[in-house]
Amino acid sequence: MCGIVGIAGVMPVNQSIYDALTVLQHRGQDAAGIITIDANNCFRLRKANGLVNDIFEARHMQRLQGNMGIGHVRYPTAGSSSASEAQPFYVNSPYGITLAHNGNLTNAHELRKKLFEEKRRHINTTSDSEILLNIFASELDNFRHYPLEADNIFAAIAATNRQIRGAYACVAMIIGHGMVAFRDPHGIRPLVLGKRDVGDGRTEYMVASESVALDTLGFEFLRDVAPGEAIYITEKGQLFTRQCADNPVSNPCLFEYVYFARPDSFIDKISVYSARVNMGTKTWRKKSLVNGKIWTSTS
Repeated sequence: MCGIVGIAGVMPVNQSIYDALTVLQHRGQDAAGIITIDANNCFRLRKANGLVNDIFEARHMQRLQGNMGIGHVRYPTAGSSSASEAQPFYVNSPYGITLAHNGNLTNAHELRKKLFEEKRRHINTTSDSEILLNIFASELDNFRHYPLEADNIFAAIAATNRQIRGAYACVAMIIGHGMVAFRDPHGIRPLVLGKRDVGDGRTEYMVASESVALDTLGFEFLRDVAPGEAIYITEKGQLFTRQCADNPVSNPCLFEYVYFARPDSFIDKISVYSARVNMGTKTWRKKSLVNGKIWTSTS
């Protein structure tokens, strides 16, 4: 379980991403990271083990310049707890791509082998997120023209979906292009889309693991990203969406409602708080109530 956020803005996004990560801190307390793209089209990255408010000091925040960025809080379910496993990850080729991922892949070993033998791409950590990033990068590398069109980016995501297995909600940035977000074809991990109008006809867009992050920053909730859907927001703020899975179906993880998510979030149009109340009510009705206690098989 992890938390991700991405903001394509018209003003500096470092503080907004920081604030969003503090709201999503419950999704991961082991490590955190923020990466932005500055005015010179260079990545600015800070990531380390620890809590959000311990990792990002004033000097770090000052270096995270740019109007577009992504962030991540990590709870390790695959790989080690080393600081080298903290996200976001990035690769230099093609273009310069960075990615943050919530979920885990079930065919990571197979993909690692394929990347090295067929693409000569070396994976430096035990993280399946680095594998996912390199699969996506290798698919983008099939297009030799610059800049890429939205159709090319969606085609690369569709090809990525066909290769990887498991749960994943991802947010990424491509130098010279913009921000990308996509959700696995089963919608196992949550991902929401929001917007914020800042005047003069300008709009900022945000994606996050939970709707509460949008609420905190004053973004209007637009909708859940559908299973298998991809979002592409250009550097100029143009929004494109497309279904990139062959047979998408909604099979969200029940544990999001039981434990992972904040109670004030909505996931796939369902209130997490209401879901927990309803589950408690059904549990009470199914169990024998003796002396004011609910007796179960483990009591």
